[in-house]
Amino acid sequence: MAGQSLLEMSLGVCGKSLLRPILRASLSRNLLHVSPVSRSSSGSKGLVLGVYEGEKGNDSVQFTKAGEVFDNSTSGRLKELLTISGPLLKKGRSRVFYGLHQDFPHVVVVGLGDKGVGISNLEQYDEGKENIRAAIAVGCRQLQDLEVPLVEVDPCGDAQCAAEGAVLGLFEYNELKNKKKTVVTVKPYGSLETEAWQKGVLYAEGQNLARHLMEAPANYITPTSFAESIQQALYSTSDKVKVHIRPKSWIEDQQMGAFLSVAKGSDEEPVFLEIHYNGSTVANESPLAFVGKGVTFDSGGISIKPASGMEAMRADMGGAATICSAIITAVSLQLPVNIIGLAPLCENMLNGRANKPGDVVKAKNGKTIQVDNTDAEGRLILADALCYAHSFNPKAIVNAATLTGAMDVALGSAATGVFTNSDWLWGLLRQASVVTGDRVWRMPLFQHYTRQVTESQLADLNNIGKYRSGGACTAAAFLREFVTAPHWAHLDIAGVMSNKDEVPYLRKGMAGRPTRTLVEFTAYLSQESQNS
Repeated sequence: MAGQSLLEMSLGVCGKSLLRPILRASLSRNLLHVSPVSRSSSGSKGLVLGVYEGEKGNDSVQFTKAGEVFDNSTSGRLKELLTISGPLLKKGRSRVFYGLHQDFPHVVVVGLGDKGVGISNLEQYDEGKENIRAAIAVGCRQLQDLEVPLVEVDPCGDAQCAAEGAVLGLFEYNELKNKKKTVVTVKPYGSLETEAWQKGVLYAEGQNLARHLMEAPANYITPTSFAESIQQALYSTSDKVKVHIRPKSWIEDQQMGAFLSVAKGSDEEPVFLEIHYNGSTVANESPLAFVGKGVTFDSGGISIKPASGMEAMRADMGGAATICSAIITAVSLQLPVNIIGLAPLCENMLNGRANKPGDVVKAKNGKTIQVDNTDAEGRLILADALCYAHSFNPKAIVNAATLTGAMDVALGSAATGVFTNSDWLWGLLRQASVVTGDRVWRMPLFQHYTRQVTESQLADLNNIGKYRSGGACTAAAFLREFVTAPHWAHLDIAGVMSNKDEVPYLRKGMAGRPTRTLVEFTAYLSQESQNS
């Protein structure tokens, strides 16, 4: 990994992290502040408080419970200053006050929007939760810009969301830069909701791990280094986990010809990462199978991509990054569920051995595939991984992949596209996404699209659709040819791969989505299993 192990996976912006033990062996550079900051400087501590907009015609300040407590400790001075310093704070806006309290030289008040808002049927998420995440992120970043290293955060009535907003909002990939932002330790202010706060920290750090893996350069995150980092993380977390890093010889023995055809274009050896987590208390319970596309760099192969923007293809292993990060989080939460995680890892490069347009390869299930576009490689490696997933008799198979540009065109960054043959599976995924705010949207799996990939001149299947339109749908239809399980979902995460400014609590860069939704989905599935 060119000297970059899980040291570069430091997720740290919070106080006591439950994920932090997975990094213990790699924290030699002290990128995290694990223990509370003990500085005598008067400017070393900050506070983020929330305030509601209130009803129309009511110009009085409406604090959260924590805000009221703090305002009382200043004898009403904060409320007075808020009133005279400008209009009522709108959602996502902030205002900084100095010297209000001897314990908190810096106080940032952030707007939470309307009080009491909840699930929006139009937006398909809980607006109140999203408002908290966004507001807290704004406040924490503002204090970070002021170089305040210790920040206490108003739980705003939902400590988990407040923790997520703080930890997600402060994350920035800067390990390879000499100049770094102030490392900030965050903790809840005056809250007894410790368990909810720590849960939020875990969810956010899981997503931050995926962001880190996706953001890191491809010469640092190779197939082998990716697998070794995940293995190290999991073995440091639980004794209920087994990790197998399968070499090229094993892949050949498994007759994964589609996967190998992509990998042979690179000098980097392919590996097949296989994770087993046995967390269920029910004997011989069938596992949930996660499958993630792991192309650690995608040049497009012979069907080479345009040079402009190609550097972002270091994140084409986003499917593997999100499913592995979700599994690590599930293990840290000790969810009572069995999980199989599978990630075919390789590069899509071009040399004298690389796939050529028109080549025919054979997948693990014996189906032949005409490769008319070498840049449609993700579906080839997933085909073999999906075949292998069936060998574990899973209760459900969920795969994630930055699969098609067409998905980005269809939904943009608003939601992950979900193609599924199971209403039950769709219901759980949708329910999870409403809670996390990282939305999903159901897409069609019509036979209309299947016919476009099964009509091939030379083979059983073609790796691209017969027509240009509906590219995300024909890719899903292709994958369906390698699925016999009654509960399968394909998540095309190409549109949510990166963030510009669409999600306010994520900085610009790789997004690590939909890690938290996958964790929440796994939690729902484990609850169903325990109750059945």
